[in-house]
Amino acid sequence: MSDLYVRESDRALIRRAVAEAAGAIETGDVPIGAVVVDGQGALLAAAHNRREAAGDPTAHAEILALRAAATAHGDGWRLTGCTLAVTVEPCAMCAGAVVAARIDRLVFGAWEPRTGAVGSLWDVVRDRRLNHRPEVVGGVLESECAALLDRFFLGRRRPRE
Repeated sequence: MSDLYVRESDRALIRRAVAEAAGAIETGDVPIGAVVVDGQGALLAAAHNRREAAGDPTAHAEILALRAAATAHGDGWRLTGCTLAVTVEPCAMCAGAVVAARIDRLVFGAWEPRTGAVGSLWDVVRDRRLNHRPEVVGGVLESECAALLDRFFLGRRRPRE
C-alpha cells in the first residue's frame, strides 16, 4: 500500500482524478488524470494526458496539472502546502516535477512497474540527495485506477492471428 495510512480525502482526490482521466480517452490519450488541491482542499487544477492531442511528449496529466496549479496558487512555481493526486504512479519526468514544484503530498492510484518513479522502478521523490521530499501515499483505489488502464489498452490490442 503506502508509507502512511490512506485518508478518506485521498480516496476522494483519486476519484476526482479518475473522472478527469476520462477526458483523455476522447483524444486517444492514455487515460491518466491528475488534480492539485491546496492545503484546505480547494481544487487548483485538474488535467488529463494530452500527449496525442497536443503532439507534446511532456503533456502528461501531472505536468499539465502542476502548471495550471502554479498559476492558480499565486506563489509563483512553488506549490508548498498542496497535494497532487494522480491515477497512476508518476514517471521519472513527473516525479522530478513534483519535487521541483515543492508539492507537500503525492497521492496516486495504480503502481506502474515498468516506468514508475515513486517506488516501483525508481524512487525519485524520496531520494535523500534532493532538497525536497513530499509525503507519498500510493495504491489508493488501485484496482479502479488499474482497470481504467486495462480497459483502454485492451481496446487497442489486436487479436493474434
